[in-house]
This record gives sequence, structure tokens and C-alpha cells, in this order.
Amino acid sequence: MQMRPEVQIAAMIKAMKDVVIPAVAGTNKLAEEQSKLVVGMLNLMAHQLPLQFRFDRDELARLVDTCSALKDVATSGPVTSAARVALIERAAEARQLLEQCRRDPDELRRSVHALRAAICDTVDAFAQTGEPEQLEVERIVLAMSAEQLLRDRSLVKPQGWEPDPAAVPDIGVLIG
Repeated sequence: MQMRPEVQIAAMIKAMKDVVIPAVAGTNKLAEEQSKLVVGMLNLMAHQLPLQFRFDRDELARLVDTCSALKDVATSGPVTSAARVALIERAAEARQLLEQCRRDPDELRRSVHALRAAICDTVDAFAQTGEPEQLEVERIVLAMSAEQLLRDRSLVKPQGWEPDPAAVPDIGVLIG
């Protein structure tokens, strides 16, 4: 049920190109121009999205390097000394965060897919053998599926498909 951003962006581009732009073509030049602008921006987002994490990580690394160079500048005044202390503290925090961000988000996605496949293989293996533990395996997987479905529904709740949105907790609460 998950609607990954790359799927959502591709669907929006297709809707704009196949439905919206042809509907306004020739009747409203400004609307046609703005529709093409939207498609262009969506294409740009589709290109940038997979790179954004690495882009931000790269910027943070360069900022940390800059802080390292700046902290070595001699200072004698109380104002510059205070700024230097704050710079060193923020740089240490950033260095620690940068260390924690070494893994790429795509690795997380690949791991999720691999675990999904392994769980499916386990369910299939128990189903094929008919071992008595099959019921326990089914119970565990169904419980996890119910939790995941709730998160999936919460993630797309802003789209307005939920008949009772108040009954679905906010995604921030669920994954907090």
C-alpha cells in the first residue's frame, strides 16, 4: 500500500501530461504554461529526491571541514572567543551526526525488501510442510501486517481517503 515519493511523482507527471495539459491546451495560455512548469518541477524533484540525502551529507561534511579550519584561527577578543567555542561545539555535534549518517537510505530500503522476501519465504516454507508451528508463524506475520497497514494508512492520511481520519493516529506518533 505504500506510496513511495518516486511513484507519487511519476503519477502526478503522467496525470499532468495525459489529462491536465491537453485539457487546457489552446484555451488558457497561462494555465498551459503553469502546467508545464509543474511538470518540469516534478521532473526535477524526481531527479533530486534520490540524491537529497547524499547532497545534505556532503554539505554537512564541507561545513565541518570549514569549522575545523576556522577553529584554528587565533582569537583574542571575548566576542570572537565565544563564537569560536560555539563553533567548536556545533562542529563536534555535526561530526557525530555525520558519522551516524554514513549509511545511505537506499541500503535501508534494500534491507526492508530483503526482510520482506525472507519473511515470505519462511511463511511459504511453513505452509508447504504443514508443521504445527505454522499457526504461530501466521499469527506473528498477521500482527506485524496489521501494525504496518496502520502506518501505511497514517502515512497517506493527508490524501483524504480515510472515512474516519480521527481513528487513524498521526504517523509521527506511530513512528516516533
